[in-house]
Order: sequence, then C-alpha cells, then structure tokens
Amino acid sequence: LPLQKTRKPWGELGRSPNIVLIMVDDLGIGDMGCYGNDTIRTPNIDRLASEGIKLTQHIAAAPLCTPSRAAFMTGRYAFRSGMGSTGRVQVLLFLGGSGGLPPSETTFAKRLQQQGYTTGLVGKWHLGVNCEQRGDHCHHPNQHGFSYFYGLPFTLFNDCVPGEDSLLTQSACFLSKTIACVYFQVFVRACGLLEVSLWLLAALFLLSLLATAVWYLPFKLLPTWNCIIMRNQEVIEQPMTVETLPQRLLAEAEGFIKRNVDRPFLLFFSLAHIHTPLFNNPAFAGKSLHGRYGDNIEEVDWMIGKITETVDSLGLANSTLMYFTSDHGGHLEEADSHIGQKGGWNSIYKGGKAMGGWEGGIRVPGIFRWPGRLAAGRVLDEPTSLMDLYPTLKHLAEDTQPDRELDGHDLMPLLEGKVARSQHEFMFHYCGVYLNAVRWHPHGSESIFKVHFFTPNFSPPGAGGCYHTKICQCFGEHVTHHDPPLIFDLYRDPSESHPLTPATEPRYAEILEQTAAAVERHRGARSDKQVADDSDANSVRSQMTWEKILWRPWLQPCCGTFPFCGCKEDTISNN
Repeated sequence: LPLQKTRKPWGELGRSPNIVLIMVDDLGIGDMGCYGNDTIRTPNIDRLASEGIKLTQHIAAAPLCTPSRAAFMTGRYAFRSGMGSTGRVQVLLFLGGSGGLPPSETTFAKRLQQQGYTTGLVGKWHLGVNCEQRGDHCHHPNQHGFSYFYGLPFTLFNDCVPGEDSLLTQSACFLSKTIACVYFQVFVRACGLLEVSLWLLAALFLLSLLATAVWYLPFKLLPTWNCIIMRNQEVIEQPMTVETLPQRLLAEAEGFIKRNVDRPFLLFFSLAHIHTPLFNNPAFAGKSLHGRYGDNIEEVDWMIGKITETVDSLGLANSTLMYFTSDHGGHLEEADSHIGQKGGWNSIYKGGKAMGGWEGGIRVPGIFRWPGRLAAGRVLDEPTSLMDLYPTLKHLAEDTQPDRELDGHDLMPLLEGKVARSQHEFMFHYCGVYLNAVRWHPHGSESIFKVHFFTPNFSPPGAGGCYHTKICQCFGEHVTHHDPPLIFDLYRDPSESHPLTPATEPRYAEILEQTAAAVERHRGARSDKQVADDSDANSVRSQMTWEKILWRPWLQPCCGTFPFCGCKEDTISNN
C-alpha cells in the first residue's frame, strides 16, 4: 500500500522514541544469566532485563534464519511473502541468487522511515540482494526502508573461514567421487579388465570437465561470492576479514546512534554472532567455562554493554526503546572434536534450530528496556511473537496508515501493564510452508496447549536432533505425521516430554476441536498462497525455489570487474 510521509518535528512534546533493536544469530534461550544460565557471564544483558521487562514465552515465527527474519521484518508469517520453503533448502544459499524479500513487501523500517525516522541496519541481512541483474538491489535493505546499511548482505558461515567444515568441502567431496569414478573406468579399460566403450569414456571425461567447471565457479570461490561487506549498495570488502568483523559492526552501530542523536532513529543491530564459524577474539578467548562458544556469548554481552553505554551516555535512555532477542533457538548439532559444542543451549526446551515447532527452536529471549515508560524488573509469561515488533513500532511512531493483514499484535498495552493477557490466543508454528503445530492459550486458564501435527525424525534414533544431516527437514521421510496429533501442556510440561491423552487431560477433545477450528480460520484467511511461478495472480511467488536460490553470475554483487572481484575496506578513512 502507498504510504504518506508525515515527518514530525523533532523536539515536540510526546515525540516518537528512538528504537534500538538487537538480534543475535542462533542464540539459545538458556545461554544468558537472566534466563537461568549460571556459568556464562552476561551482566550487560542481565542489566537490560533488570531495568526492563523480560518475556519468557517469546516465539520466533520459524526455526531458521531467512523465514524468521522475513516474519520479524514484516509482522507476517514467512509464507505470506514467499519466504517459506517446500523442500530441502530452507534458507537463501547464494548472494548471486534471485530470491529474497519481495519489493512489494512492507517492513517496519519502511513504515518508520515514512514517519520521519532515520533508519539503519548494521550487521546481517540474509533476505536477498538482486532480482534480475547485478545492481538492481530489489531485495536490498535500502529498498526495504533502511536509509543506511553496513554489514553482511548474506550471513556469516563456515566457508568464510579457511579450514572449517563447509558447503565447499561437502561439494568438493561429491566432485572428487565423480572424477574418481571416471578415472576408475579409464583404469579398468587400460588394464583390459573390462570392455568399456571409448564413446562412454569420452562422454564421462567431458562430464567430469563440465562438473569441475560448474563446481569451481560457485563453490571454490564461495568465500568471494558470499563473504562480503556492503555499505549501502557498494561492496566495500570481498572477501571479508572475519577476525575484525565484530569490532567493525560495533563501531558502525555506535556511530549511527551518535550521528542521529538529534532526530528520531531506528537502529537494527543484527549481530553476526553466534552463528558458526565462532569468532576467536584474543580478548575473550579462554575466558568462559564453555569453550569458544561461551567466549563468544561473553563477547556478545560486552557488545550489548557498549551499545547500552552509548545510548545512556548521550542522554537518550528515557527516550529510547531497546529490544534484545535471537532469530531462533540454538543449533544443537553444531559441534566438532576440536572446538567442542559450537551451538547454543535451549534450556529445558526440546529441540533447536531447524526442528519445526519443538519449543527449543522457536522460544527465544525477549527483553524490552525503556526507563520512565516501562516498569523495571517485570517478567511476562504470556505468549508473544517476534512478529509483534512490527505493529508495536507502528504504534510508537503513531503510524495510522492502512496496512496489510498482520499476524503480530501491538505489545505496548501488555508491556505497560494496561492488559494482563496477550492477544495471541492461537499461534501457528511453521516448518517451511508446512503447518507444523498450533499453540492455544485458552481464556481463563494458565495452560498453554500445543498440538503437533508432525515432528522431525531425529538421527540417530533416540537422539535429540538430526545429527547425521546437521539440519532437520520438514517433509516426506524426514518427518512423522501424528493422527491424532501430539498434545502438550507447556504450563505443566514445558519440555514437551509427556503427551496428553484423554485419560490424563479432561479437555483433550476440546483442545483438538478448538485448534482444528483455529487452523480452518487461519487457512481461510490465507489469500496469499505460495506458488512456484506467476501463474496465479492471487498468490505469492515462492522465493525459495531452486530457480530462485541457485547462483547466477549476472546477479553476483562484485567489488571491481566481475569475475575479478576483490577489495578491502579502508577502515582508516572511515574512522
């Protein structure tokens, strides 16, 4: 919908607050002191909680980066913007792909920008860059309401650091097997052990050359293609130097706040931590009791402290809403023999990253601090969602313009104590585009019932995750469908260990009836069904098909002349 720009003079009584949103990548809810961890030191995050409001049932709309962040930015489930997956690939894999958050979508940044806010994103984006040609930037943060962007248009991942287990090494293993097969055929013919057609050998040899070329460009050069830093629409470092990334992101975030002290601003500080590869900053190395992962958490806490210190030292504390969260739960399967556990701890909750509707993958920290407006030290146990940020920020910016159908709700009445109950009677949990589970908070009851229609198959059997594949899938043989569905009462059984039965739960039949009716209403409101092409004008085109995800040279962001991309950021002139 077209938005009307209604800038408000800064300095008026009742002016709109500054907004600082802080999101950590892959952080487990059990990784911080204020959420029960007594061995990792997080005094600055704990301070935010003690000076503000801590949410204990804060839910991500998806258990993976791309769909969760799409929902967070738009206030709508990821399928509504085409960002839900139907197959194996559930997140964007290449910066040179054409998938991403559609230009037609509206983000909270775009809404606040139209209300006169100066908007900035520092850190991770992972919602696409180009659509049809290099430089069209149709998915870029600048096109989605962020007037300033510095950071990773993709994400931090293992290929950015030499020696880490990565997509590069996995693909190289497959290629080596293919080539070995060809040379084995040649050896067999040369030794006279088996009659092999020369035409077949020639075809296999050409196939191996083609496979090598096809592999080399997107995979061998993957650090060049994906591991880049952009300032607005310019690539300023390719490939990026990972070791200094945290300090640069922090400096940019602090600089943005200082530059905009005299006007209303929105800063989304989207950290590269705690996604692997883990950082190895000498200032924090070996300081925690949980190896490198714990060191990284303590570095995150220090960064949060520096941002808070910047806000407070500029006299902005009482006019700034600060928010802290994670995009989803910790990655349980991420570990190796050298470093040990590299993924987060999800406390008592079952599951983790990419595990559908299991609580450990979607229950995340949620902290709001706004001295003078929000009471300090409060704890809210009501169901809330990352999608609630969109309507909450709209309310704070006094944005009354028409909008699309939203799945989030304004949190201010709940945060200010004007109401005691969340507006989320039902919440829907997706694994890709598939409705995985439903949460029901009945009126007049403390119970939170959760109904699972299917669950991921863990491997090996009996394990608490998909350790054979590192990431759980949402379809086919990778899941088990339940008829009747599995039902848990999260109030009495937060770890989802004891399914309810008609014998143990008097409301068993009612739970099934109420959630089934809620699902029908929800599906009836889904006018934006995802499709793979543009054949249905009333549907949303999927951004997560292979056609959209795979690398295309003409879409690849490049510093220099493609394919000779390469540059290093001039940090001296930017300081």
